[in-house]
Amino acid sequence: MNYFKLILTTLLLLVITSCSQQPPRHVIGISQCSGDIWRDKQNAELRMGAYIQGNVEVRFASAYDSDERQVQQIDSLIKTDIDAFISADNYEMGKTMGEYIAHQLQGKGRILEIKGLKDSSPAIERHNGFVQTVNRFPEIQLTGTLQGDWTEESGYTAVKNYQGDLSHIDFVFAQNDRMAMGARKAMKEKGITYPTKFCGIDGLPGKGGGIELVRDSLLDASYIYPTHGDQLIQLAINILEDKPYEKENLLKSALVTRDNANVLLMESEETMRQTAYLDQLHEKADTYLQQLGTQRAITILMAVIILIITASAVIIIMNMRRRHRLERQAFSMVVNVPAEENTPTPVLTEVTQEEKGQIEADNDARFLERLRQQVQEQMANSDFSVEDLAAQMGVSRVQLYRKVKTQTGRTPVDIIRLSRLNRSKVLLQVTDLSVSEIAYQVGFTAPSYFTKCFKEEFGMLPGDTRKS
Repeated sequence: MNYFKLILTTLLLLVITSCSQQPPRHVIGISQCSGDIWRDKQNAELRMGAYIQGNVEVRFASAYDSDERQVQQIDSLIKTDIDAFISADNYEMGKTMGEYIAHQLQGKGRILEIKGLKDSSPAIERHNGFVQTVNRFPEIQLTGTLQGDWTEESGYTAVKNYQGDLSHIDFVFAQNDRMAMGARKAMKEKGITYPTKFCGIDGLPGKGGGIELVRDSLLDASYIYPTHGDQLIQLAINILEDKPYEKENLLKSALVTRDNANVLLMESEETMRQTAYLDQLHEKADTYLQQLGTQRAITILMAVIILIITASAVIIIMNMRRRHRLERQAFSMVVNVPAEENTPTPVLTEVTQEEKGQIEADNDARFLERLRQQVQEQMANSDFSVEDLAAQMGVSRVQLYRKVKTQTGRTPVDIIRLSRLNRSKVLLQVTDLSVSEIAYQVGFTAPSYFTKCFKEEFGMLPGDTRKS
């Protein structure tokens, strides 16, 4: 056994030495609600920020304009031990555009709004900021709020199918530039001659981007939706490594009008040129690091081989010791039993009971894991009942109650409710969704009942979780 201990100690030292050479790693999940030029730009900045940090892995997912898919992606990222969640302040964007349009109208006129994807956080927040601003002006009339889904086609369809009066609309505010251009096309096809102006959000540089559209007078204004992926990565690292950081970080941005569009385009072209140069340096650095990494890969491979050999040796030695012990114990019992008696020895019976107990414990663990998976999968289903859970577990309601109560001390109803409350607490801490939105997401049918249950379980109101 001294020889075995020497091998194990050597292996541990090798693993510890290899690990000490690796920088600490953090995993950050990014779920984009759509796939477009703006998000491509931000994703590139996020990758560059992660590369500069040197100890960050960034995982990307895109919901492709589906809020339901984005919720699933965020849940999936959280389950894979994601360390941070970062979102943008869309309320301020809607507010700024509302102030701009109200100023242009001098406090009097008619506006038509086109929202983004239904029930998505950016659409809700931009709408709230915009509406609360224009409502301060009694002589500004919001004639309608149409539903889009961030695409140009949805802006076109929303206006094309609008049954209200479009003949005297002063401004169309679409929650992004693509929908604004779709609305402009629909108004033109309808033969509207009134000089309606169109505004959007994103203010992307490059060909066909919002800045160019403003410069060419196709849009009256846009608002740059800042990407700043490098700053987002730095903020996440500060949080993860317990460094000082501001809880409220407002990314600098700018309103795009015909007065500044040309300057912004020139700045953007220079930035893109510098970015392309950095990408070339990045590729060269990667090639160099790959060459350096070959030796490290060989070292890790050798460590893995040693680990496999050592683990196999441990299993063989443990099995041999166990078999020898049982043989000695069985033999010592047999020699004290008359030859005509053919009953199992107590030692062998005891060993069998231990093994049986281990099997039962393993079965209980697997049962609880299946129970957890079923509850997690049905989290948002407010109609999910104990009967449904029992059916999916393949047992009766009574059997489910008895087994869960025995193993956890709680009833199945308690398990479902507590799982929902624990998920809601995580969402309160890592998202800016409202309490009502979170209540519905975790399967409560009424926010008031959710608040009552949350306070009973955690001793505080849901909103207080974000203050703590």
